[in-house]
Amino acid sequence: MKGSSCKAGFAYAAAQEIIAEVNSPEEYESCDVSNPIRMYTDGIDGIPLDGEGIRYFVSGKEESCKNGLKLHVEVMPFGNPEPERPRVAVAAAAPTTPSGSARLYGSSVLLLAGLWLCYMAI
Repeated sequence: MKGSSCKAGFAYAAAQEIIAEVNSPEEYESCDVSNPIRMYTDGIDGIPLDGEGIRYFVSGKEESCKNGLKLHVEVMPFGNPEPERPRVAVAAAAPTTPSGSARLYGSSVLLLAGLWLCYMAI
């Protein structure tokens, strides 16, 4: 599929939020944005997902990130599907309930990020 690229898209209130791409799973898990690869501040960002590997995006605001406003994306090569892995059911802990405003704001950003997650350019 030459000429096409997959993009991660984020739409957010630029005055209230920043998106940071971080280097490692440790920075992703701890919401450490002290040494980011890049900070996105425009409010609408389409980030090309060129090359294989895992990319880590987090909210630049620690509270939002700790409340789950983060996304990791694994970029796979086109045309080489991964073999089907057996699925195992695992019990998950009940999620904590964030405040109403964090839930509404976080949900809208995640919804918009999901809508743009894999936008194919022609």
